[in-house]
Amino acid sequence: MATLYTQVAANRRKTVLWMLVFSALFLALGYLISWYFQSPIIIVIAAVWVIIQGIVSFEFSDSIALASAKAQPLEEAVPPAQQARVKRIMENLSITAGIPMPRIYVIPDAAMNAFATGKDHEHAAIAVTAGLLSTMDDNELTGVLAHELSHIGNEDIRLASMVMVMAGLIALISDIFLRSMFWGGGRRRGNSDNDGAAIMMIIAIVLAILAPIAATLIQLAISRKREYMADASGVLLTRYPEGLISALKKIGGDEEPLKVANRGSAHMYFTNPLRAQWFASLFDTHPPIEDRIKALEEGSGMSVDAGRS
Repeated sequence: MATLYTQVAANRRKTVLWMLVFSALFLALGYLISWYFQSPIIIVIAAVWVIIQGIVSFEFSDSIALASAKAQPLEEAVPPAQQARVKRIMENLSITAGIPMPRIYVIPDAAMNAFATGKDHEHAAIAVTAGLLSTMDDNELTGVLAHELSHIGNEDIRLASMVMVMAGLIALISDIFLRSMFWGGGRRRGNSDNDGAAIMMIIAIVLAILAPIAATLIQLAISRKREYMADASGVLLTRYPEGLISALKKIGGDEEPLKVANRGSAHMYFTNPLRAQWFASLFDTHPPIEDRIKALEEGSGMSVDAGRS
């Protein structure tokens, strides 16, 4: 049976593994773009950029995530009474979890959601929406914050934040390459008459199309199981599954999408922020809310293995 300690160790291994996978995807794209534009310098730039991007995604992924969500510090976003409420709950949970209290931010949006980000326990942050704060009672808010604090304790946040940055970068580079091919440039028809060049061209197009899909599938593989894990760990912190269950039910009835969310950051949130869009379920980054509620109600939410099915 998995434990919180083995989960942390697994997340550390996965961080290294997925960074290598994303780097390989990026370098493959760089090589094919270099071949297409007949410019060897592009692959050199791609290699240097992978190193820079790895450092940036590790050191500054929290700032990027918070900025993309337009999150504001708690002290600037809500009245003193609301600040005291959130800090009281967060301090109690942090003491119970045995980790430093994370910075708290508020996303000015009526949708109900939250996410955790940061590179480690000492540099973590939790962002909650204004809609979540105004709708949840103390027990429900505690359940959500415990879930997000569990992502920090389990070291999910480093992996999730780095995946957000790298997946977004791969999607951007692929899009630029495909647009450049559409508008012309690079190797001309005379070069493509060669069978080898034609094969390389097909590979370049296929990789440019599949790379963002592969990045999305990696997000899905990482995200779904860790949500069950965070539910289970959150309940262990609060010893009150009813709070988290009630919060999930309320959020499940909220059809409003989070305006600041996108496909690259959706996997970081408490629930899928894009669920109101008809195509969201095709590549859903989260298990269905009904399944999460069922796991908690049946008591399997108290086990780390709740998500193994």
